[in-house]
Amino acid sequence: MRLPRFVLPLLALAGLLLFGQGAYIHAKALVAQVLLEHAFEKAIATGRETKPWSWADTWPVARIEVKRIHASAIVLAGSSGQALAFGPGHVERTPNAGERGVAVYSAHRDTHFAFLKNIVVGDEIEVTRSDGKHFRYRVDAASVVHFDASGIDPFADGHHLVLSTCWPFDALTQGPERYLVHATMIVSVPDLH
Repeated sequence: MRLPRFVLPLLALAGLLLFGQGAYIHAKALVAQVLLEHAFEKAIATGRETKPWSWADTWPVARIEVKRIHASAIVLAGSSGQALAFGPGHVERTPNAGERGVAVYSAHRDTHFAFLKNIVVGDEIEVTRSDGKHFRYRVDAASVVHFDASGIDPFADGHHLVLSTCWPFDALTQGPERYLVHATMIVSVPDLH
Protein backbone atom coordinates (compact mmCIF):
# COMPACT_ATOMS: atom_id res chain seq x y z
CA MET A 1 0.00 0.00 0.00
CA ARG A 2 1.33 3.39 -0.93
CA LEU A 3 0.98 6.38 1.42
CA PRO A 4 -0.49 9.65 0.14
CA ARG A 5 2.13 12.34 -0.63
CA PHE A 6 1.17 14.58 2.27
CA VAL A 7 1.68 11.91 4.98
CA LEU A 8 5.52 11.95 5.09
CA PRO A 9 5.81 15.77 5.27
CA LEU A 10 3.08 15.79 7.92
CA LEU A 11 4.94 13.18 9.99
CA ALA A 12 8.20 15.11 9.59
CA LEU A 13 6.48 18.32 10.76
CA ALA A 14 4.99 16.53 13.77
CA GLY A 15 8.42 15.14 14.70
CA LEU A 16 9.99 18.58 14.35
CA LEU A 17 7.33 20.12 16.58
CA LEU A 18 7.83 17.47 19.27
CA PHE A 19 11.60 17.95 19.13
CA GLY A 20 11.16 21.73 19.34
CA GLN A 21 8.90 21.43 22.35
CA GLY A 22 11.44 19.27 24.18
CA ALA A 23 14.29 21.62 23.25
CA TYR A 24 12.22 24.62 24.42
CA ILE A 25 11.67 23.08 27.87
CA HIS A 26 15.41 22.46 28.34
CA ALA A 27 16.36 25.91 26.98
CA LYS A 28 13.86 27.59 29.31
CA ALA A 29 15.32 25.68 32.26
CA LEU A 30 18.89 26.76 31.38
CA VAL A 31 18.03 30.43 30.79
CA ALA A 32 15.96 30.54 33.97
CA GLN A 33 18.91 29.25 36.02
CA VAL A 34 21.09 32.13 34.73
CA LEU A 35 18.44 34.69 35.79
CA LEU A 36 17.91 32.87 39.08
CA GLU A 37 21.65 32.85 39.79
CA HIS A 38 21.75 36.63 39.32
CA ALA A 39 18.72 37.12 41.62
CA PHE A 40 20.25 34.74 44.20
CA GLU A 41 23.54 36.67 44.30
CA LYS A 42 21.59 39.92 44.70
CA ALA A 43 19.56 38.39 47.57
CA ILE A 44 22.76 37.39 49.37
CA ALA A 45 24.23 40.88 48.86
CA THR A 46 21.12 42.80 49.94
CA GLY A 47 19.51 40.40 52.42
CA ARG A 48 16.14 40.78 50.63
CA GLU A 49 13.97 38.43 48.60
CA THR A 50 14.76 39.14 44.94
CA LYS A 51 12.50 38.02 42.13
CA PRO A 52 14.36 36.83 39.01
CA TRP A 53 11.93 38.71 36.70
CA SER A 54 9.22 41.23 37.52
CA TRP A 55 6.22 38.91 37.02
CA ALA A 56 7.72 35.97 38.95
CA ASP A 57 5.58 34.54 41.74
CA THR A 58 8.62 33.01 43.44
CA TRP A 59 12.23 33.89 44.28
CA PRO A 60 15.53 32.10 44.94
CA VAL A 61 15.96 30.72 48.46
CA ALA A 62 19.05 28.49 48.13
CA ARG A 63 21.73 27.00 45.89
CA ILE A 64 22.35 23.25 45.87
CA GLU A 65 25.77 21.99 44.74
CA VAL A 66 27.22 18.52 44.36
CA LYS A 67 30.81 19.31 43.42
CA ARG A 68 31.88 15.73 42.69
CA ILE A 69 29.55 15.62 39.69
CA HIS A 70 29.68 19.37 38.90
CA ALA A 71 25.97 19.86 39.57
CA SER A 72 24.41 23.09 40.76
CA ALA A 73 20.88 24.50 40.85
CA ILE A 74 19.13 27.50 42.35
CA VAL A 75 16.15 26.54 44.52
CA LEU A 76 12.93 28.56 44.47
CA ALA A 77 10.41 29.30 47.22
CA GLY A 78 7.55 26.81 46.95
CA SER A 79 6.98 23.72 44.87
CA SER A 80 4.09 24.76 42.62
CA GLY A 81 4.11 23.67 39.00
CA GLN A 82 5.00 27.24 37.98
CA ALA A 83 8.05 27.29 40.26
CA LEU A 84 9.23 23.81 39.21
CA ALA A 85 9.15 24.88 35.56
CA PHE A 86 12.13 27.13 36.32
CA GLY A 87 14.06 25.30 39.04
CA PRO A 88 13.91 23.07 42.10
CA GLY A 89 11.39 24.15 44.72
CA HIS A 90 11.59 24.22 48.50
CA VAL A 91 8.61 22.11 49.56
CA GLU A 92 6.15 24.06 51.66
CA ARG A 93 5.94 23.37 55.39
CA THR A 94 9.41 21.84 55.56
CA PRO A 95 12.27 23.60 57.39
CA ASN A 96 14.94 25.58 55.59
CA ALA A 97 18.28 23.88 55.06
CA GLY A 98 20.30 24.07 58.26
CA GLU A 99 17.26 24.11 60.53
CA ARG A 100 16.18 21.21 62.75
CA GLY A 101 14.07 18.70 60.84
CA VAL A 102 14.00 17.64 57.18
CA ALA A 103 14.36 20.27 54.47
CA VAL A 104 12.84 18.96 51.23
CA TYR A 105 13.63 20.20 47.73
CA SER A 106 11.84 18.85 44.68
CA ALA A 107 12.48 19.22 40.93
CA HIS A 108 11.85 17.58 37.57
CA ARG A 109 13.91 14.48 36.73
CA ASP A 110 14.62 15.59 33.15
CA THR A 111 15.92 19.10 33.93
CA HIS A 112 17.09 20.44 37.29
CA PHE A 113 17.31 17.14 39.18
CA ALA A 114 18.49 14.96 36.31
CA PHE A 115 21.81 14.80 38.19
CA LEU A 116 20.24 12.85 41.08
CA LYS A 117 20.80 9.61 39.15
CA ASN A 118 24.57 10.23 39.51
CA ILE A 119 24.60 10.81 43.28
CA VAL A 120 25.98 8.00 45.44
CA VAL A 121 26.03 7.34 49.18
CA GLY A 122 28.84 9.39 50.71
CA ASP A 123 28.54 12.33 48.28
CA GLU A 124 28.46 15.78 49.83
CA ILE A 125 25.65 18.18 49.03
CA GLU A 126 26.31 21.82 49.78
CA VAL A 127 23.41 24.18 50.36
CA THR A 128 23.82 27.94 50.50
CA ARG A 129 20.74 29.84 51.61
CA SER A 130 19.82 33.30 50.34
CA ASP A 131 20.75 34.71 53.77
CA GLY A 132 24.35 33.60 53.07
CA LYS A 133 24.37 30.66 55.50
CA HIS A 134 26.11 27.59 54.12
CA PHE A 135 25.59 23.94 55.09
CA ARG A 136 27.09 20.61 54.03
CA TYR A 137 25.23 17.33 54.02
CA ARG A 138 26.41 13.77 53.38
CA VAL A 139 24.21 11.40 51.39
CA ASP A 140 23.06 8.49 53.58
CA ALA A 141 20.70 6.66 51.23
CA ALA A 142 18.37 6.79 48.26
CA SER A 143 14.90 5.31 48.02
CA VAL A 144 11.94 4.94 45.69
CA VAL A 145 8.53 5.62 47.25
CA HIS A 146 4.93 6.18 46.19
CA PHE A 147 4.24 9.92 45.89
CA ASP A 148 1.85 9.91 48.86
CA ALA A 149 3.89 7.55 51.07
CA SER A 150 7.30 9.20 51.38
CA GLY A 151 7.57 8.68 55.14
CA ILE A 152 9.25 12.08 55.48
CA ASP A 153 8.64 13.72 58.85
CA PRO A 154 9.66 17.38 58.40
CA PHE A 155 9.91 17.71 62.19
CA ALA A 156 12.21 14.73 62.78
CA ASP A 157 15.17 15.11 65.13
CA GLY A 158 18.47 16.19 63.64
CA HIS A 159 19.29 18.21 60.53
CA HIS A 160 18.41 16.42 57.31
CA LEU A 161 17.91 17.10 53.63
CA VAL A 162 15.83 15.22 51.05
CA LEU A 163 16.04 15.83 47.30
CA SER A 164 12.99 14.47 45.47
CA THR A 165 12.17 13.83 41.82
CA CYS A 166 9.94 11.58 39.71
CA TRP A 167 10.94 7.95 39.10
CA PRO A 168 12.06 6.25 36.93
CA PHE A 169 14.52 8.69 35.37
CA ASP A 170 13.95 7.53 31.80
CA ALA A 171 10.12 7.47 31.89
CA LEU A 172 8.26 9.47 29.26
CA THR A 173 5.25 10.21 31.46
CA GLN A 174 4.81 11.11 35.10
CA GLY A 175 4.15 8.16 37.34
CA PRO A 176 3.27 7.67 40.99
CA GLU A 177 6.81 6.93 42.22
CA ARG A 178 9.40 9.36 43.54
CA TYR A 179 13.16 9.00 43.89
CA LEU A 180 14.48 10.42 47.16
CA VAL A 181 18.06 11.24 48.08
CA HIS A 182 18.47 11.35 51.88
CA ALA A 183 21.31 13.30 53.50
CA THR A 184 22.37 14.36 57.00
CA MET A 185 24.09 17.64 57.87
CA ILE A 186 27.79 17.26 58.62
CA VAL A 187 28.84 20.86 59.12
CA SER A 188 27.64 24.43 59.07
CA VAL A 189 30.14 26.81 57.51
CA PRO A 190 30.51 30.52 58.34
CA ASP A 191 28.13 32.97 56.64
CA LEU A 192 29.06 34.40 53.25
CA HIS A 193 28.34 37.98 54.35
